[in-house]
Amino acid sequence: MNIMKCAILIFLALLFIAPQSMATNSAVFIMYHRFGENNYPSTNVRLAQLENHIRELKSGPYTVLPVLQILSYIKNDRALPKRTVGITIDDGFESIYTKAWPRFKKAQLPFTVFISTKSIDENRSNRLSWNQIREMRAAGVTFGAHSASHLHMVNTPRNRNEAEIIKSNTRMTVELGEQPVIFAYPYGEASNEVFELISKSSYKYAFGQHSGVISRFSDKKYLPRFALNEKYGELNRFRLIINTLPLPVSEFTPSSPIIGKTNPPNVGFTVIPSLKNLNRISCFTSEEGKISTTLLSTSRVEVRMTKPFIKGRNRLNCTLPGGGGRWHWLGAIFVVPKS
Repeated sequence: MNIMKCAILIFLALLFIAPQSMATNSAVFIMYHRFGENNYPSTNVRLAQLENHIRELKSGPYTVLPVLQILSYIKNDRALPKRTVGITIDDGFESIYTKAWPRFKKAQLPFTVFISTKSIDENRSNRLSWNQIREMRAAGVTFGAHSASHLHMVNTPRNRNEAEIIKSNTRMTVELGEQPVIFAYPYGEASNEVFELISKSSYKYAFGQHSGVISRFSDKKYLPRFALNEKYGELNRFRLIINTLPLPVSEFTPSSPIIGKTNPPNVGFTVIPSLKNLNRISCFTSEEGKISTTLLSTSRVEVRMTKPFIKGRNRLNCTLPGGGGRWHWLGAIFVVPKS
């Protein structure tokens, strides 16, 4: 089949992808850090919030599946149950073992933990131990990599990042008997150079911390997740995010999450043809709130900010009504380097 015929078939397939079919080949991933550690509200969820989340997942129209199973289904274009949810936890705090795991286990909800190996090797008092990790793993919990020392990879030389990946993989292989195939970027930060390193590694998938829904249009080396903490962990917001739909786009600019001389950046993206009413799209940034959007054609959206991004992480979120009280959601993180 020649290139022109392939392109026509792909376009026709995109044209007739309805929101309903998106819902059966997409999944929402949620991300936690700490549980019941109320001195750290920016990364913690209160136990009452966690129990509300579990109650909602068990009583509502949701299906919680193992992370790798969800990703395999999406990769192979196999239908997932509607409102599929994946649960992930970053860093490896001990409250995972003492507070979260007993509750998830009782509810029979699978989850994945991304661990930074240095803090475990140092036997820090508030971190998981390798024995605890092996115990959870034997009971079905899966583990992924999160670098060795949880560094800011975008501000780190390439050789150091390479060493971090090798050290993390080596330690996990020694302690758990196999090399990890999934990775989560510390702080959700990445760059094109970091993407290249991840692509050359053993990892099949890598997660950020930008909001959004994973579908077959998602970049497997920078998958979105909705972060939860005390402020953003109330039940109403939890219900909102676990019912979101993907907002699949292509030709997203700028191509790199790292912001250089052009700040604020000119952001634009092309939405797949099946999504209509793009004049109703709304975009927000962490620095400016609601910002101006321009629809250049039936599928091209341009986003214009007036305030420059600050040093560090900055967020962009765009939403579009999806019917039935659900929202299509696209999120991005942009990083202004501190050095």
